Amino acid sequence: MIAKIGRGKSLFGALSYNMDKVKNNTATVLAGQKIIESPDGSFTIPQISNSFKAYLAANRKTEKPIVHISLNPDPDDNVNDADYKAIAKDYMEKMGYGKQPFVVFKHNDIERSHLHIVTVCVDDGGRKISDTFEKRRSMAACRELERYYNLKSAVEKKQNRTEPIFKPVNYKTGDTKSQMAAVIRYLPRYYQYTTLGTYNALLSLFNITAEEVKGQYNGTARQGLVYFALNEKGEKTSNPFKASLFGKSAGYNELELHFNKSKEKLQNSPDRSTIKSTIEKTIQAATGEDDFKARLKNVGINTVLRRTADNRIYGITFIDHESRSVWNGSQLGKNLSAGVFNDWWNNGIKPKIELQAPSSEKTTDTTNQSIAEDKNSENQSNQSLSNTANGMSDIFGGLLPQTAGEDYEEEAFARQMKKRSRGRKR
Repeated sequence: MIAKIGRGKSLFGALSYNMDKVKNNTATVLAGQKIIESPDGSFTIPQISNSFKAYLAANRKTEKPIVHISLNPDPDDNVNDADYKAIAKDYMEKMGYGKQPFVVFKHNDIERSHLHIVTVCVDDGGRKISDTFEKRRSMAACRELERYYNLKSAVEKKQNRTEPIFKPVNYKTGDTKSQMAAVIRYLPRYYQYTTLGTYNALLSLFNITAEEVKGQYNGTARQGLVYFALNEKGEKTSNPFKASLFGKSAGYNELELHFNKSKEKLQNSPDRSTIKSTIEKTIQAATGEDDFKARLKNVGINTVLRRTADNRIYGITFIDHESRSVWNGSQLGKNLSAGVFNDWWNNGIKPKIELQAPSSEKTTDTTNQSIAEDKNSENQSNQSLSNTANGMSDIFGGLLPQTAGEDYEEEAFARQMKKRSRGRKR
């Protein structure tokens, strides 16, 4: 179990964040201590706020008296409501909040259920409850509660964690923004791409697209990005999401920096010749478009095409998950440009490929197996990634760190609290 502790000045902001989810049926008020409730057992923001009024009025000099805690068991833990209530009460007791008023919300807005607790860190006399070694005490409390309630250990999972495959966004599940965030936030850390086009090619594997927006604000030209979820046909299925919702790395300026860094890395990358050779061998062996894509996919390379309304191919991008690099066909060679594949798949003119293999290269036939062997032998540093890719039929692109089930709205709310605090200090 992982605990996250945030502090702020606005009780209304912390309660609104949680109660909005209650109104949207993605959260419930699970329990409360010293909290006023209606005769029918319901809760409202004014009632909950009144439960804290005496404590906040007595506050002597604590600048951030509001405490917002989230408790996050492992997604594989099946915790019932009775245990959730007990876990919340025991955690608050161990952290020194056992006599404080607090309200416990159970959230179901992402893949896993988890708790949010709102309380105050000043007692009824206005004195601040000590936060000395708070993180250390919180970790110790979590380990103790894991053992007592037979929960999976967050420490052991972190030590044994491997890189799982992220699945494409499924707009039908209703948590579109969280699914998109799990992909968008991490792509710049793991993949190299040099243009918005190649970035969108990579995003398309996850049923996401980004669009550039331009305009004027107070006489100054502004440039930014918005993101959409896509369906299986590549059609937009969501309202636009501003890049700021997914963190700084998703914004236009940061992506421009990433494009420039990627250009430097890919310019002299030894992976270029390996990928080019693999694609050329696949052209020789493949009988058509579907066969070509399938053969490359089996060795960890996705092919993304851009077509006009009349089916003419005007763009082709190759995404190699071993080197984690994204290439337009023309970047790899003139013989791999979009026009070459348009002639092959639309006009029946298959390109003639002359391979110039190095003398040390093992002589093989052009079967799919030989392509995989050649490519794997030249990419030993990414062997585990390759093995995973070859073994998964739904690779679609991207082996990323484990972030599925993270509450990105919670992180955005925490960032807002910090920004408000910094703004007041100025």
